[in-house]
Amino acid sequence: MCGITGFLGFPPAQAAGDVLRSMAAAIAHRGPDDEGYWLDAEHEVALGHRRLSIVDLSQNGHQPMASADGRFVIALNGEIYDFMEVRAELEAAGAAPAWRGHSDTEVMLAAISAWGIERALQRFTGMFALALWDRAARALLLARDRIGEKPLYYGWAGDAFFFASELKSLRRWPGWHPEIDRGSIALLMRHNYVPAPYSIYSSVFKLEPGSYVSVTLGDARRGPGPGREPLPIRRYWSFRDTVRSATGNRFRGTDREAADQLESLLRASIRRQMIADVPLGAFLSGGIDSSTVVALMQSQSSVPIRTFTIGFNEDAYDEAAHARAVAKHLGTDHTEHYVTPAEAMSVIPQLPALYDEPFADSSQIPTHLVSRIARSQVAVCLSGDAGDELFGGYNRYFIGRRIWDRIGWIPGGLRSRASRLLTALPPERWDRVFARLGPLLPRVARQRNAGDKLHKLAAILGVAGPEDFYRALVSHWRSPAAMVPGSREPETILALPAQWPSLDDFTERMMFLDSVTYLPDDILVKVDRAAMGVSLETRVPFLDHAIIEFTWRLPLAMKLREGGGKWLLRQVLYRHVPKELIERPKMGFGVPIDGWLRGPMRDWAEALLDERRLRDEGWFDPAPIRSVWAEHLSGRRNWQYHLWDVLMFQAWLEHSHEPGAKSAAAGAAVSARRSCPLRSGGYA
Repeated sequence: MCGITGFLGFPPAQAAGDVLRSMAAAIAHRGPDDEGYWLDAEHEVALGHRRLSIVDLSQNGHQPMASADGRFVIALNGEIYDFMEVRAELEAAGAAPAWRGHSDTEVMLAAISAWGIERALQRFTGMFALALWDRAARALLLARDRIGEKPLYYGWAGDAFFFASELKSLRRWPGWHPEIDRGSIALLMRHNYVPAPYSIYSSVFKLEPGSYVSVTLGDARRGPGPGREPLPIRRYWSFRDTVRSATGNRFRGTDREAADQLESLLRASIRRQMIADVPLGAFLSGGIDSSTVVALMQSQSSVPIRTFTIGFNEDAYDEAAHARAVAKHLGTDHTEHYVTPAEAMSVIPQLPALYDEPFADSSQIPTHLVSRIARSQVAVCLSGDAGDELFGGYNRYFIGRRIWDRIGWIPGGLRSRASRLLTALPPERWDRVFARLGPLLPRVARQRNAGDKLHKLAAILGVAGPEDFYRALVSHWRSPAAMVPGSREPETILALPAQWPSLDDFTERMMFLDSVTYLPDDILVKVDRAAMGVSLETRVPFLDHAIIEFTWRLPLAMKLREGGGKWLLRQVLYRHVPKELIERPKMGFGVPIDGWLRGPMRDWAEALLDERRLRDEGWFDPAPIRSVWAEHLSGRRNWQYHLWDVLMFQAWLEHSHEPGAKSAAAGAAVSARRSCPLRSGGYA
């Protein structure tokens, strides 16, 4: 795990080497163990690397690294988990060089030299973002892993093309004054993140997962001018095509056979991801996903696995006792830390620097805290992320479809009246009602924070069809462009059904959309920045592409059964952990932002949401924000997620830009966002 940066086209006013070092220094937290720089003055290309040493700690793993044949120079962020298998394959084919060390980077270069970039990328199992200079083609190649675990931003400044793992590196470019994109603010208000390929800046984009692009110095010189045709992006792996292929070849074995095959795939993925030359551990919440990962780690380890969890004194947010019970059963070396409200809130001022562009998933706070605790003992942690998307864990997959099946036929007017009835009681009153009725309710209805969920249900009762229903479920502000003056919300895959695989089942359509939006743009961003902020590498065994392909072959009934999700994954887990230690209502990994905004964080929030400040800055219409803020403070509604979206933008703006910063078009109508210069046109 590392940080990469560089450019094509030298800066006009400063020495290229000085600029490169400054850009790399901005992401030193991603790689505190080593730094490396490579420049080619003739072709005006520069690669910078900050290294977090995980495999081959010697100087044989130093980057940027040249291939044995001298054609390629690479800066790599990430890990190739099957590099030893690839190395053996190259050796068997007589295509291996005289190895200098045992790093995965050296193997990656040898594979690219032997097979070409596309075949090599298709062969690798791992998480990565890379920059590769091809001396023969005089081209810079950028590539990203299949799902998007590792970040990669790119863009233009003057006559130069530049890239980096994080935006803070690009902001070191001399004389660059990026323009904030209003359409991206609208996207943030809908999703709580800015989805790829967009970024918060109009001149910077994110390379989409599973793709690569080649850029020449001529491309850099031309820049992304208006009306210019996009540079071609190539996809070496497609989530949509994977789903199409898998659902056309459904698994037809028994439940036992499915569980056996799933456990075998998980064991193989976890075994590869446990390879490291530094101490390794795992996050453990006590839930299904992390418990499965830890159980299969411990079953393949001769020593106790180090596991980490954090607890909260607020019962609605505390899972520490469950994690403790699982750890005791499995015999792990467990570390538990209870977080005080003051400790959690102390993270909030750090968020703009950690995330580098506005990002408003409040579970970023506990994720950073547990990463900080883990980093005191280990350099690598395995995570249970992606289990919900692959195995049907989110409530919307089973409750959402059930609700739509029951309300879809009801006329819209009646649904609107039902919505008003649900919001007649504030969330806290609904919580008390559900608490009293708990023993009488079926298990699926015993929900934590039931009031918030009923209010969210109320907000979606008036939609026209199942796709609109899903979009409402995953949206925060319902009309974000209206609250961002002069904006037009860019299209994303949510509004482009032609880019979806043909799936008859509404639940599977939701799972696909979550996997290509929420998973890479929220979950993986959250974990990467929270962990890399303390120089901790995280690995996600569920994202092995062989596991993804297998899970999409499974019939939905092997995921959703007995009134809940993750049925097949549970069967694997119950072979290692007693059912009674796992069975409980699903909890999110969060903090009580709602109460904090009414209490200890109220003055901080009020300053950022001040009506005059909002009006003067010009990014938001103050009226809807002030209305929601007043309603939240009164306790009538819980608007924590909507408010957190605005607060995270405001905090980022204050941290990253001069007070009152505006775009050139602030306060006036802004023309439609130009086409993304490196965009592929969707998840083809």
